[in-house]
Amino acid sequence: MKLNIKYIIGVAAVATLGMVSCTDEIKFGNSFLEKAPGGTVTADVVFSNPEYTRNFLASIYATQYYNLPTNSTNAAPQCQNYWKGMPDALGDDFHIFFNNTTVFSKYYNGSLTSAIDGNKNGNIYPYTNEFVWENVRHCWMLIERINEVPDMSDAEKARIVDEARCLMAYTYFIAFRWYGGLPIIRQSFTGAESSYDLPRRSVESTVNFMLELLDTAIANKALPWAYTGAEAQSETGHWTLAGAMALKCKVLAFAASPLFNDSQPYYQGKYTLENEADTCAWYGGSKPELWTKLKGACDDFFTQMRSQGHYQLVKPAGNTQEDYRYAYRSGYILENSTEILHSVRRSKNASGNDYGWFNLGFGSEVDGSKTNDRYAYCPTQEYIEMFPWADGSPFDWKKAEKEGRLDNMFIQGDTVKGKQQLQNIRYTRDPRLYETAVVNGARQAVNWGDGRASGNNWETWVGGTNAKQNPKTNSGIYATGYRMLKYLVGSVMNRKFPQWNAIMLSDIYLTYAEAIVQTGGSFTEAIDYVDAVRARVGLKGLVECNPDKDLTSNKENLLAEIMRERACDLAFQNERYFDLIRYKRADLLERPLHGLRIYRLVKNGNGWVRSEDQWYNKSFNKGLAEDDPNFYEPSHFDFERFQITTGSRTWWSGGFDPKWYLQPFPITEVNKNYGLVQNAGW
Repeated sequence: MKLNIKYIIGVAAVATLGMVSCTDEIKFGNSFLEKAPGGTVTADVVFSNPEYTRNFLASIYATQYYNLPTNSTNAAPQCQNYWKGMPDALGDDFHIFFNNTTVFSKYYNGSLTSAIDGNKNGNIYPYTNEFVWENVRHCWMLIERINEVPDMSDAEKARIVDEARCLMAYTYFIAFRWYGGLPIIRQSFTGAESSYDLPRRSVESTVNFMLELLDTAIANKALPWAYTGAEAQSETGHWTLAGAMALKCKVLAFAASPLFNDSQPYYQGKYTLENEADTCAWYGGSKPELWTKLKGACDDFFTQMRSQGHYQLVKPAGNTQEDYRYAYRSGYILENSTEILHSVRRSKNASGNDYGWFNLGFGSEVDGSKTNDRYAYCPTQEYIEMFPWADGSPFDWKKAEKEGRLDNMFIQGDTVKGKQQLQNIRYTRDPRLYETAVVNGARQAVNWGDGRASGNNWETWVGGTNAKQNPKTNSGIYATGYRMLKYLVGSVMNRKFPQWNAIMLSDIYLTYAEAIVQTGGSFTEAIDYVDAVRARVGLKGLVECNPDKDLTSNKENLLAEIMRERACDLAFQNERYFDLIRYKRADLLERPLHGLRIYRLVKNGNGWVRSEDQWYNKSFNKGLAEDDPNFYEPSHFDFERFQITTGSRTWWSGGFDPKWYLQPFPITEVNKNYGLVQNAGW
């Protein structure tokens, strides 16, 4: 099949980019290569000047996939557009309640098609509006023309070329998870060619292409293992050898999983994958050697890490809940964290429209009241129950209810005579829970430099100061009785440097554990890697905490625990949804999700009655007598788990159609007949 390059590479000029990547100011985009104001500036000019070349590299970094939507736009890359919605709201851990997002309006009700609008937008990751092919072209331009640049050392040229390879592999990987096999571009093209043969390629070819790029960068060793010291101030965010090796692990983990690597293709029936089409979304059979390759890539990564150092899981400063919370938080939020293998940022500014994620998602007030329903990504009850108790033992609702522990399922405190607020607060669950979600009773004000929390209690009961009627009406930012906190932290995040981490070290620890299990290795060794992730937040070992699951020999149970740990540790890392996809977990995707309605109980004579009143705003420091039933902070509640009805997903009632495992290519692209085979069912 023949293809006009404009359709896939995007030669046509676009608006000059106004974003930044790493810490470099972007001075141009595609338009710079065509014509700049006041004169003609071509690629020849770009590669005649080292600073122009570095800025051109920065322009590619600026359009990497970034999972946290920051503003309202129809422009590429669409990952920045909050009207689209985040992939995390498609899994079982979060549900979005803003009905104007693509996720809510097209996915939840099942109305998504292969059609796109005039802005080239259709699904959650629009094939022609995410800068996929523009970035690929730009990377090849760097690779092909870097040697023309004067006054630049050979070492820097080699580093830039391998950064371009990593940028290209990362771009392909993000698209691969959504679409499967992709067209493979191996040169930049001039734009003067009359036609191009660029059909969609197989899963195997696409994976091998990504691995070829990464293996070349790894073998060249032109990239530093990590940026440290003074270099870290200007270079953090650039691809490193550690990032390249970790990305290789992630590519292989997705490729080896049952979505593509199984005895049968994921789609059966009327649209069964056949002939050429099946290889675009299937390996054509089960290939255990893919898991072996993954384990080998993980072996290589950890061998190099032990040799080179720098990267490590953050060690808590002590053994308190506050120490554990800060170890987890600092591991992902601080720019110089030793847990971040690759990070992406939209801006070097920490305020204004450049950081809409924080401004609209939380705001500068301690209680996060200056926010917007556009960021109503609410944790589900199913997700909250994945987080174990503080000692690591699994949370079981029925058992906790029987033991009378539901009142203390988030915090426990002492009612002390004369003190209105609970004293001696103990956080009773996995510390990661309090860094991921707002839960009833936790303290609102968190410190930036440690894990301490103080001030007002979060009131998420029906009628409470914070949640108000949201849980009852199943709407707003507390629609499930919970509110998101990951990547928001709290008001202390105001004006801090924004970033999103594409690859975390804990991800690779858990991926290694998964690879060991899938290759028939030592389950005890796999558990050691999981326990290392748990230990930094004070949880005891998996085996000790789950004596009934036979984790040292039961593969299914151990894999389930690894997946649960991934969910708890990697919120908003764009992982949980794809974990469900790659393991074809239709059973979990079609399972109705729930929220929690909490009702405050107030003493009434010899009994208790429900109250939908606020406490802090109406009772704290309001001169109430100590014998007033509203004097003391509420600590006794009724609980109702309820099924989410706002944005009820079509999968919950009609079952999960396997076509949803992959996204539809735009029908307009398929109809151009250059070999873009549509995914089954679309």
